[in-house]
Amino acid sequence: MEKKSKVPLVYGYAVCVAAVITFLISAASLVNAIIDLGDPMHAVYVPAGSPSLVSFENYKMDILKSPEKEQAYVPDDQTLQAMYQAAKDDRIQLANHRSNRSLIVSGMLILICVVLFLTHWKWMQKLSKKES
Repeated sequence: MEKKSKVPLVYGYAVCVAAVITFLISAASLVNAIIDLGDPMHAVYVPAGSPSLVSFENYKMDILKSPEKEQAYVPDDQTLQAMYQAAKDDRIQLANHRSNRSLIVSGMLILICVVLFLTHWKWMQKLSKKES
């Protein structure tokens, strides 16, 4: 009676378990990226002390009361509006870039996990039939 090695079975099931775990983590990341694309203004972490981009009035107040400015130069409303719009556009572009990157990476990981799982699962079924 020939003794069969259990190494292929352990390897196959380990790959399947790892693929399922990676799939679940990537799916969560994919959902977060989709949510962030829906509201990019709130997707990016804003460090404390940076001007608020909720509205132009909030931005203007934060800039005017900033301790960095020693009242040497106070920009006019048109300049402040341009600064606000540039900061807002930058935050939106940053959030969109991060979300798109996360979508692509998570999507590719999910695809790889599905392929790995299916190929190893079919291989494990063939090994099980041979042993029977």
